[in-house]
Amino acid sequence: MVKIKPFCGIRPPAEYAAEVASRPYDVLNSAEARQEATERSLLHIIKAEIDFDPTVDEHSPEVYDKAVENFRLWKERGWLRQDEEEHYYIYAQTMDGRTQYGIAMCCHFEDYLSGAIKRHELTRTDKEEDRMKHVRNQKANIEPVFFTYPDNADIDAIVDSVVSNTAPEYDFTAPDGFRHQFWVIRDAEKNRRITELFAAVPALYVADGHHRTAAAARVGQECMKNNPSHRGDEEYCYFLAVTFPASQLRIIDYNRVVRDLNGLTKEEFLARLAESFTVEKKGSEIYKPSALHNFSMYLDGEWYSLTAKAGTYDDNDPIGVLDVTVLSNLVLDRILGIKDLRTSKRIDFVGGIRGLGELKRRVDSGEMKVAFALYPVSMKQLIDIADTGNIMPPKTTWFEPKLRSGVVIHSFDGK
Repeated sequence: MVKIKPFCGIRPPAEYAAEVASRPYDVLNSAEARQEATERSLLHIIKAEIDFDPTVDEHSPEVYDKAVENFRLWKERGWLRQDEEEHYYIYAQTMDGRTQYGIAMCCHFEDYLSGAIKRHELTRTDKEEDRMKHVRNQKANIEPVFFTYPDNADIDAIVDSVVSNTAPEYDFTAPDGFRHQFWVIRDAEKNRRITELFAAVPALYVADGHHRTAAAARVGQECMKNNPSHRGDEEYCYFLAVTFPASQLRIIDYNRVVRDLNGLTKEEFLARLAESFTVEKKGSEIYKPSALHNFSMYLDGEWYSLTAKAGTYDDNDPIGVLDVTVLSNLVLDRILGIKDLRTSKRIDFVGGIRGLGELKRRVDSGEMKVAFALYPVSMKQLIDIADTGNIMPPKTTWFEPKLRSGVVIHSFDGK
């Protein structure tokens, strides 16, 4: 059972929404953010290092201070305004003709600590600390986390009634071609009913934003410890999420490129692969994996199909069934000698949004020697892993489209 609440969102006036809203902090580097940021862009708040000389460390105190100053200025200038009443909000994203409808809400940090908000990835302490500083300094969740929940027909009906009968407050297409729409749920009874319905939802699942979720929960704990009169319903107990029904989400592939063949010749490498895979040469045309346990490989100007042989994987194990596990065990570790995906400098990861042509490009350029494309993880696999308390291997899931930051913000300053 989860505890959620509506909130007084801080958000841009409709005429500024498309400009204020930005890509999330972790999908572009500082140089890209400098190039992308317009005058009102939220990038000045979530990546405030772009307002300094490029030699300034993005984790320096003055950068965090600048982020706070910019957040204040954006509100003073009217580029961000706070709603006077608490609402839930509907945030829709459209990609390739498919639309997913999420509810922007506040979730309670204790649900994360208790496991009612379930994760499927490990987090790094340094990244948590960075996000904690942003939340703590701003007294706000500037960027939402991306959650999912088991489908619920009653919640779907409320969302449909709002979307079908109300014009969106925002409706814009971002530079990447994805459409973003946003509705405010102003009906008090609908807001009350959403809270009631989610109280019966058994769990929420972190889809994207594990570090932001962990950081928000830790800030909530800090605030609790610093308040002798803590009750558990203070605004600092809550953090911002946009939560989507599981059936509407799609996970896209997350692929691998490797710098060398661990001292093997091409022929030796292919022979080693044939011990665990049925290897088929596919020629120069891009080959995309066709099913679970089928992989695409690009090597020396040619594409190959690799199909794992029966007995080399365990479909009864929620981790063993994953193709990232199969590839890691049978190829990256056993043949190429890559033991730790988190620390090895010999491997890199490419989100499927870039297409398999990006794998070919990086190998053809000579930067990498071989590339592997994987069949995407399913939402069922993700939920099974979270439900069993397991953790996915690194770089397993890639969700697209990403939530735009700045569409709505949650503040706990003075509340």
